[in-house]
Amino acid sequence: MRFEVLATDGAARRGRLTTAHGEVDTPVFMPVGTQATVKALTPADLETAGAQIVLGNTYHLFLRPGHEVIRELGGLHRFMGWPGAILTDSGGFQVWSLAKLRKITDEGVEFRAPLDGATRFLSPELVVEIQRALGSDIAMILDECLAYPATREATERSLALTLRWAERCRAAHAKGDRAQALFGIVQGGTDEALRLRAAESTVALGFDGYAIGGLAVGEPKPQLYALTELVARALPADRPRYLMGVGRPDDLVECVGRGVDMFDCVLPTRNARNGQAFTSEGPVTIKQARWTRDPRPLDPHCACYTCQRFSRAYLRHLFVAEELLAYRLLTLHNVHFYLELMAGMREAIAARAFEAFRARFYGRYAVSSADVPLDDAQRSEA
Repeated sequence: MRFEVLATDGAARRGRLTTAHGEVDTPVFMPVGTQATVKALTPADLETAGAQIVLGNTYHLFLRPGHEVIRELGGLHRFMGWPGAILTDSGGFQVWSLAKLRKITDEGVEFRAPLDGATRFLSPELVVEIQRALGSDIAMILDECLAYPATREATERSLALTLRWAERCRAAHAKGDRAQALFGIVQGGTDEALRLRAAESTVALGFDGYAIGGLAVGEPKPQLYALTELVARALPADRPRYLMGVGRPDDLVECVGRGVDMFDCVLPTRNARNGQAFTSEGPVTIKQARWTRDPRPLDPHCACYTCQRFSRAYLRHLFVAEELLAYRLLTLHNVHFYLELMAGMREAIAARAFEAFRARFYGRYAVSSADVPLDDAQRSEA
């Protein structure tokens, strides 16, 4: 994997990742394909929407169908029919969310799998091996996620464990095929000093890219932004920066402005299944009665298949009738909206007009309190 910064505007960066499965323009949003599929969409849908990279989840694919099955069938790209790049999350958050079903030790995590109740174990070395079997372009280290709020003592203990695991992941990865990139993860809770220590220690280990983890777990929005900016500044300028699990449209704009290159979140797909569409004017809850006779598209400024062919009235009818097509059409739109938002930011950075882009975005986009953060169960499913 290669990464180059092509343009900057303030802290915002326009870059390009080059992988064995094509180029990825950054800043980028990665649609979440947890179980080797972006829910309700085909790979062709994703290509049409402009996706260049998707995310898969090590934890879920380890449990079903198993990484050895996917290896035997030619790797994750062939298994899911996706020609572009893939990043695989280590599954650390999913394991953490099994609060009453897991035991964390220095060796790794023992947990009882929700699917069959069987006891499983994930070590840093096994997480690297699973992702090698999957054949993703970018693998993530195993980290320990921390609840919010947490004491400084608990945060220090958790950070120390994550750093020990990071070193073991790095050593295991060095023994294998270096065509697969490995990203470190900066934890440290909401303590600024610990975040800076985590960034320094993680960078010292030497990874191909760096993620900022453990945010969007309940902390106030200003703190999310402040910590993102703090850590981004502490990371190498020549490596990609990935903010994990943060994905409301306004968060994407704000954090691109703070130097982040990569994002993922289940909001566009999960919220679509719950009847919420993201538009240039803010979220639309399609089941509301006011759309019953509305002939307009979801977003008159959107060129996606859903907006070009169907009215709000029709989409409301499908959703209220629980027709499966509703989930597909709303997901198509939301993913297209997110990818177009990122494309607009890339163009603005290249033109050194990011602040003007941000002003136009907020001039139209109404931030909705209904666009709520994920709870633990929803994150685990994601």
